[in-house]
Parts: sequence; structure tokens; C-alpha cells
Amino acid sequence: MELKNDLLKDYGCLTFSDDIMKERIPKSTYKAFHEALANGEELSRETATVIANAMKIWAVENGATHFTHWFMPMTGLTAEKHDAFLEPDGSKAVLEFSGKTLRKGEPDASSFPSGGLRATFEARGYTAWDCTSPAFVKGGSLYIPTLFCSYTGEALDKKTPLLRSLDTLSKASCRLLSKLGLEGIKSVTASVGSEQEYFLVDDKYYQERMDLKLTGRTLYGAMAPKGQELEDHYFGSIKRKVAAFMKDLDNELWKYGIPSKTKHNEVAPAQHEVACVYRKVNMTSDNNHLLMQLAQDIAKKHGLRCLLHEKPFAGVNGSGKHNNWSVTTDTGINLFNPGKNPAENLPFLAVLACTVKGVDEYADLLRMSVATAGNDHRLGANEAPPAIISIFLGEELDKLVDMVIEGKELGDLDSGRFATGVSVVPTFSKDNTDRNRTSPFAFTGNKFEFRAVGSAQSIAGPNTILNSMLAEEMDQMSDLIDSGMAPLEVIKKFLSEHKRIIFNGDGYSKEWEEEAMRRGLANNKNTVDAMECLKEEKNIDMLNRHGVYSRVELASRYEILLENYIKTLGVEALTALKMAKSQIYPAAVKALGNMSENALKIKETGVDNAFLVDDVNTLSSLLTTMKSQMKDLEDKIEKAQKCELGIHEQAVMWRDEVFEAMNILRATADTIETVVDAKDWPMPTYIDLMFGI
Repeated sequence: MELKNDLLKDYGCLTFSDDIMKERIPKSTYKAFHEALANGEELSRETATVIANAMKIWAVENGATHFTHWFMPMTGLTAEKHDAFLEPDGSKAVLEFSGKTLRKGEPDASSFPSGGLRATFEARGYTAWDCTSPAFVKGGSLYIPTLFCSYTGEALDKKTPLLRSLDTLSKASCRLLSKLGLEGIKSVTASVGSEQEYFLVDDKYYQERMDLKLTGRTLYGAMAPKGQELEDHYFGSIKRKVAAFMKDLDNELWKYGIPSKTKHNEVAPAQHEVACVYRKVNMTSDNNHLLMQLAQDIAKKHGLRCLLHEKPFAGVNGSGKHNNWSVTTDTGINLFNPGKNPAENLPFLAVLACTVKGVDEYADLLRMSVATAGNDHRLGANEAPPAIISIFLGEELDKLVDMVIEGKELGDLDSGRFATGVSVVPTFSKDNTDRNRTSPFAFTGNKFEFRAVGSAQSIAGPNTILNSMLAEEMDQMSDLIDSGMAPLEVIKKFLSEHKRIIFNGDGYSKEWEEEAMRRGLANNKNTVDAMECLKEEKNIDMLNRHGVYSRVELASRYEILLENYIKTLGVEALTALKMAKSQIYPAAVKALGNMSENALKIKETGVDNAFLVDDVNTLSSLLTTMKSQMKDLEDKIEKAQKCELGIHEQAVMWRDEVFEAMNILRATADTIETVVDAKDWPMPTYIDLMFGI
């Protein structure tokens, strides 16, 4: 009897996958499509037309009435404009979707961030089909993953540079590998498995928090008596309501062919994680954007809200998006896989050395790639990872690096077997490395885990830098080999000159900050400082030379990212001021009135009311301080809004004056929360939000 398995049957059912394309188009067209992809050639109009017709029919069968070119503008989100398949034909209508329409769209580009690349009145922009990432049906529309560029050709999105970086990485990898004895490799690509952390809160509490609705994080909130101290939430039993959400999320992800593999409770109360296995990085980037949208939509159906902000709650761990990055040949070789004997694996040693050199030379770009106002709350705080970029290799690989540097004979580095000490449990082989949860860039067996990426970020930006950085170092290694140096000699040179970036200790410790300073490693704890590397000639030259970003595109990114930082702090500051003025301060004044009235009543009975007078004086003093701090915040917001200096100076003012004033006001408001009767507090508390499901 054949078992019916809906799980397998439904996997990828909403995605126009390669298998579905193969079923629905002629063999000759399918072959032409893949030959164009393999050779990096433009897709012919005839081939695109056949695919477009098949895609339209499949989409309509799955309930689609519209199509949209889905892209990643510099907002950090995704964008979509929907057009109907229906076209009027006299008194009737027909379904139209041409190859030209599939390949190119023309959305209005005027209102998206451009960093000066386009004037507001210059509206034309183009979307171009990314045919390496499958289309899908969602909400009655066919979604076509695309690039987004200006009329004059500059990239206005995050995907175009990512695809460019993949091209340059493939070219540089093939060149180097041929010199290391690996023949027959025609292409190399970066693959990524992403882990998405998030918080879930009850929707009824979310609706009562102005800050969560407008900024995605709590701008006020005293710590709950219990946080994550007991580590009981991590990998703990999943609550029934959360488990129901997770089940629905997995089911939807699988329908879109998104390989969701793992789900669990994270460290902080109300924090959770979903992890997906490897795919080509541009597909993973698309998948992760869709995952975030689905998580937020599905949470609402369960009476929950999914918070993707990097730090929705102060005092507990924030959320990241661990980016597991590997580089693989078209012949199936993972270049980050050490194999049974890493010492004899020359390609691995070469790529490892290039990675070490790249992270050291372009640590500033890597830090910039994960810099946002939200992620500033994680990076540099007392949680993973620190703002100092370093590499963790682990004990065994660290020994190997030392052996290469010292010119010793490279012997076997058997990592041994793991014994539990329990007689009925067999021993098993160990990995080459342990895990270091405090490292921002850690080797984890056959990949590097870039743990600094923020939970709300697109992974496209960080991976663009990773790919470009590695391509640059591979080219430099190839040049040195061409000049007559032996590969192992070049590997030794790279590792010797850049070992300072390797750190296997506790990244949280104060001692590491001091040691990193001695090593000359940067510690950019905020976005404003991190962005300055986009003005460095070495960075501009490298990215421009590899064709990943032009000089004007990099200049635009500097403007866009700082402008986004300023706007984010502006919204947060205005929200904080409004909450203080219209919610917290009035509630506390009312509580003070009730407290004073009770003190008078007690005095009238002849009982000593000194204990309550102390409370009245304490709250009165706090309110006096809060009143002054609200005025100070208001003045600094107004000053920053009127600032006509350059964008860097504006960002510094928002960071050093407005943000600081917000934090000072918050400290007072949070103290007031601890002395006001809970029933008088005007909004859900941290206890409600983190323990209310």
C-alpha cells in the first residue's frame, strides 16, 4: 500500500521551480535556458516568451490574477507593483504575459532612496528578471524576483550588487583553483544557510504599545524580575500557541520551497529561531525576505505579533540573522571543507588564507555591511557578537595556521573521537573546531558563520561584501603565483601578515577590547562610525575594480544608509517624546495625586504618614526630573531637525545629542514605572510582553 505524504507533495507547490519549468516547456527551450545561464549569456526573447507563457498558465492555475516584479530597494525591505494578466480585447478580455514583460518592468523610481543618483522628478527605473531565482505565487499574484536599476544604469537595489559579486567571485575562484591543480571547474558560487531570530508577543499587548507599532522596539520598559538569567527558555519546551504558529510557518515555507529545517526557543523570553539549509545566496536572500513577510502575516492569524527588530527589549538578548557562508564549485567541492586531512588539502588552505586576509583587510566593510540603527543595540553590547570583527578558527585549525607560518611539516590533524563515558553510547568523530558563540565570524566545520547580521536586515548586503572580499584576495594570490611564488609560500605569506585577525577567546571580555586595540583592530560601535569606511579609497577601489559597485553607487550608499539612520532615530525620538508627554507623565502625575490624597487621609486619622510622604517626595522628584528631560529631548530634536550641516554631521548630532537624551529620559521613566501602582501604568509592561503568551 502506497503511503500518501502531503508534506512531500506540497513542498514547493507555490514555486515555479526548475522541475515545473522542465515539465511545462519544450526540451529545446529548457536546454536553451540553461545554456544561457551556464554561459552567462542574455536570454533570447523567443526563450523568454515560451517560459513566460508557461509561467502565466501555471500561475493562473494556482489562483494568480496579477503579476509583480519583486525587488529589494535600498529601504531594506521589498517592493512590488501588481499588474493584471487581463487585457481588454473588444467586448472580452484575454490573459497576456509576454517574454518582454517577464524580462523587464518599469516601476516609478522617484520615491525610493537613491542617495543623489536620481532627482525626484526623474522617475524612470527598470526591473530585470533574476532568472536564477524561481518565481512564486502569493496572495493571488505571480511574484517575479528582479533587479532594480535607474534609467542611467546605476543599481538602486541590494540584489544587483549581490549578483555582480557572485560573478566576480566565480571568475576569481576558477582562476585560482586552476593554479592549485583543480581542473574542469567552470563556475563557483556562494551558498548561504540563514538563521532567523525573532520575538513573539501577544497582539493585544502590541496594540497598546505605541513604540512597538511605530518603531518595532520598546522605547520604555523596566526590566521584569525574571529575564534570561536561568537559561530555562533556551531550547525549552515550546508553548502551545507558539508551536501552532511555528507549524503554520513551516508549512507555508515548504510550499514556497524554502528549506526550513530547525525551530526552537532562543535565549531570551519570547525569543525564537527558524533556520534554513543552504541554497545559492541570491535565492537564500529572496527566501529570507519572504520568510520575514510570512512570519509577520502568520503571527497575526494566531493573535501574535512577530518582532524582527534587533533589540525589541532592553536587558535581554537581541536578535540576529546568522549567515552561514560557504563557497562551492560546480563539481560539488565545498572549498571551506577541510576534509579528513586539512594539511594536505591545498585548495582549502588557499581559500582559508584568502578569507583570513580578506577579513583583516576589509573588516571595516564587513562591519559597515551590518550597520543599522537597530543593530547598533546588539553590536558592542554584552551579547553576541562584539563590534570588533575577528575570526574564530578553533584549536585544530589554529595549530595548522601556526605550522604553516612556522614552516613546519604539515602533518595529520586528527581531531579524534568523542567519548561520553557512558558504556552503551558509542564514540563518534569530532569536528575540527568547537563553536565560539562570541565570535562575529566563526569557522564551524565546513563554513563560516557571520553572526553580526541583524535580524531585520537583508542578507544581500553582507554577502556582497563577503563575496567581493574573497574574490579580491583570490586574485591577489593568483597574481603572486603567476609571479613565481609557490602556492604554499603565498598561503604562508597571507597567514603570517594577517594572523592578528584570528581570535579564539571570549569576544565579550573587556580584555579582548584592550587586546584588539593593541592589534590595531577597529571597534566601531555605531553606524555613524562604521559608515566612514565607504569613503576609504582602498574600499572604493576594490569594489569598483571588481564591478560590484561603481564609485557613484558607493557614494549613494553612504548617503542612503546615513539618511536611514537619521530617519530611524527621528521616528524613535518623536515617539519617545509623545509617549512621555501623553502617556507616562500624565499617568505618573495621576498616581502622585492619588498617593498624596492617601497621605492626607492617613494623616487625618492621626497615624504617622512619613512612609507615604517619602514615596510622594520620591515620585515628585522623579517627575520634576522627567519634566526637565522631556524639554531637553524636545529641544534637541528641534535642533537636529533644523541642522543644515552635512549628512555626517547631522547623523553625529542625532547620535550624540538626541539618542543620548532619549536614553536619559528612558532611565527616569523606567524608574518611575517601578514606583507606580501597576494598575495605573498606561501600557503593557515587560512582564506582559515577554511572558504574556
